[in-house]
Amino acid sequence: MKFPERFSKLPPYAFPRLRALLDHHAPGGDVVHLTIGEPKHAFPAWVTDVIVQHAAEFNSYPNNDGSDELRGAMADWVAQRYGVTLDPATRLMALNGTREGLYNAAMALCPEEKNGQKPVILMPNPFYQVYMIAAISVAAEPVFVPATDATGHLPDYASLPEEVLNRTAVAYICSPANPQGAVASRDYWEQLIGLAEKYDFKIFADECYSEIYRDIAPVGALTVADEMGTDPERVVLFNSLSKRSNLPGLRSGLIAAGPESMVQIKKLRAYSGAPTPGPLQAAAAKVWADEAHVVENRALYQEKYRIADEVFAGLNGYLSPEAGFFLWLPVEDGEAATLKLWQETGVRVLPGAYLAQGQGAENPGHGYIRVALVAPADATRKALKTLRDCLY
Repeated sequence: MKFPERFSKLPPYAFPRLRALLDHHAPGGDVVHLTIGEPKHAFPAWVTDVIVQHAAEFNSYPNNDGSDELRGAMADWVAQRYGVTLDPATRLMALNGTREGLYNAAMALCPEEKNGQKPVILMPNPFYQVYMIAAISVAAEPVFVPATDATGHLPDYASLPEEVLNRTAVAYICSPANPQGAVASRDYWEQLIGLAEKYDFKIFADECYSEIYRDIAPVGALTVADEMGTDPERVVLFNSLSKRSNLPGLRSGLIAAGPESMVQIKKLRAYSGAPTPGPLQAAAAKVWADEAHVVENRALYQEKYRIADEVFAGLNGYLSPEAGFFLWLPVEDGEAATLKLWQETGVRVLPGAYLAQGQGAENPGHGYIRVALVAPADATRKALKTLRDCLY
């Protein structure tokens, strides 16, 4: 039996790789998971009540684009958060989690050719792995652009050769960045949007960590594009309730784009999408409309920023995150440090190289480990001190 070769050269996904690295070794203490970005704070208690109230909707196929109530709540949130008014009927769609949207937007919007050549899809390196799979799936060339200390942990797309930029159809950008916690400034967005206008490509702005930050809300791509009077087809925004509201299992994401782009996205969704069940859409609408729990959640992460800064004070190369809930900690070798930490303490982290492309030291994640600050504050403090004492 013959299988397709398009994905044959992919490395194993990050977490199977981690299990292969660690699981045949005994942990050196009580197991502490700091690997996956799965929020552990409480979500609003009334979410369960809303789902129960709408449970009869499990008997019906859900609305493919999102219910009117849900899209209205999302549009209201975008207006409040980004200062941009969008028609919920033509500029917004509900997603079954943003990973679906980040993949399918490339399927719907990346052309087969760009300037008569194979298209390019740009992405930061390290990166959210779905970006690469989306590029491969549409027969585009994924171009990995280093997002390192030298570039402020955001990709410098303007430094690419004209030959690459002329073929670029899509550029993914994650702000706040996963895993580094760097935030794209207004100037960064202006320059990237200007580059996209010059070379005629779309920006896929993955802003799923936008509501977890220290003091000042990160500026969004949609805000800057609107202020610049940019073609509304230029920027595609993604966000979700997973991090904002501690509800990754609710599978409520949003995609916002220009009306012509949304026609193509919705057409693909009609054939291949898997919409969120009706009771979950009803709950999501209430959650998008509520900010009180978001403020409380953010305060919990702000406390953990302070804990991390205290624990790693004086550590050479320590990067205090601007936003998000990951630490991107410098080590000599991420795999070796991860294995040592597991065998000696039972603390489980992720080698940075598993989130990036490149061999050995050429991989921009090679000298890092990613640490998720998702546990309660006391447990986080204890785990970070254990990590520090083992590795530094």
